[in-house]
Amino acid sequence: MTERPHLAVVGAGPAGLAAALAAAARGVRVTLVDAAEQAGGQFYRQPAAALGARRPQALHHQWRTWERLRDGLDRHRTAGHAVHLADHHVWCVTRESGAATFTVHALRGPLQEEGVTVRADAVLLATGGYERVLPFPGWTLPGVVTAGGAQAMLKGGLVLPGRTAVVAGTGPLLLPVATGLAAAGAHVAALVESADPRALLRRAPAFAAQPGKLAEGAGYAGRLLRHGVRTLTRHTVVEAHGTDRLEAVTVAALDRDGRLAPGGARRIPCDTLAVGHGMLPHTDLAETLGCALSGTDVRVDAEQRTDVPGVWAAGEATGIGGAGLALAEGHIAGRSIAARLHGAVPDPRRWAAAARARARLREFFAALDAVCAPPADWADRVTDDTVVCRCEEVTAGQVRTAVDGLGAEDLRTVKLLTRAGMGWCQGRICGPAVAGLSGCPLTPGRRPFARPVPLGVLAGPPEEKPD
Repeated sequence: MTERPHLAVVGAGPAGLAAALAAAARGVRVTLVDAAEQAGGQFYRQPAAALGARRPQALHHQWRTWERLRDGLDRHRTAGHAVHLADHHVWCVTRESGAATFTVHALRGPLQEEGVTVRADAVLLATGGYERVLPFPGWTLPGVVTAGGAQAMLKGGLVLPGRTAVVAGTGPLLLPVATGLAAAGAHVAALVESADPRALLRRAPAFAAQPGKLAEGAGYAGRLLRHGVRTLTRHTVVEAHGTDRLEAVTVAALDRDGRLAPGGARRIPCDTLAVGHGMLPHTDLAETLGCALSGTDVRVDAEQRTDVPGVWAAGEATGIGGAGLALAEGHIAGRSIAARLHGAVPDPRRWAAAARARARLREFFAALDAVCAPPADWADRVTDDTVVCRCEEVTAGQVRTAVDGLGAEDLRTVKLLTRAGMGWCQGRICGPAVAGLSGCPLTPGRRPFARPVPLGVLAGPPEEKPD
């Protein structure tokens, strides 16, 4: 056991699990560090055991894939080849000076007051992504949640966010959210998608290369029809209404350029709005380690290696592309890590099938991302009194004043002048909105810590998990 090289995997979603299984099967000791109480990530989020869910598979698709991952992890844990540290929140990964070893720093437990470290010979960052939130008048009302938040409530808590829902925004996540809510008993008054269906036809070759994805989309469409969900394409939510909580939303039609079409507004009563405009990769830990980025994604090579020796990345951190792509990247990374830690040169032929799947899925999601872009004039519709940064209660008017009146030319200066992004989320939620309102590029901000850390953890010696 102690003679095996040691890999630390941060994140137990599809990419992290696939990499952990591939590496453990090839003689590598794996420590899987994850913030959730159960493995699976957001895609395979499981209800708490205390809820006694009788058919959790009803909330998921690709359930057999999840069972294979879960059972494989259990086997490696039983054999002593893998350790799963659940409810451990990683806040920093450091590289030992002058040595090819790494230390993963985490906070343990619901209160996150206990420090834990894991030392390893290599690190895989499978940190996933987070939702892009774009503000609009009324978006802070109780009853307005993100699309992923609504899905998490249903999968993890077996609860509905409301009785009458509107699902809105853009991107493939809207389909499983709408069908999931409807199947669980909610009345989904409308699915509001801002993308133009004709844009799909212009990228038909990329989509046709993934017949499985097309069949999956057709399945969702059929379920929407069975549940009587009205679908409004090339529409967007322009305002949420209510006094103490959400009571209705106004949606409007978009023209071919993605701007509001005159006379196309309608009001839809609802008590829940699940809204999302795609996702962005979690890159905090990669940035702290000094890994290069390509735009907002962690840059990796054909083996999923970053430019920092000993650090690999896979899944949404390297580009948003769904569970299938994350599984392929994780498998490639796990095989590469195992070979390199054993002093061998990896043979790409060993993962040729996964590499082909990776290439096709990357092409597919690049085309889908181009189609599912937020409406062109979303920032123009945000009124000056709309709160943009909820942590610090910064309004859109204050952001505009920082640019137009005070001459801010980048997000950091806007942050210093307005405090937008200085709160608990450190700009993860409001960052895209501030960038859109200010006209500044969305550049990731390099931080020493990926999450708030108690001073007692920084001052005291952490508990070290055995190698």
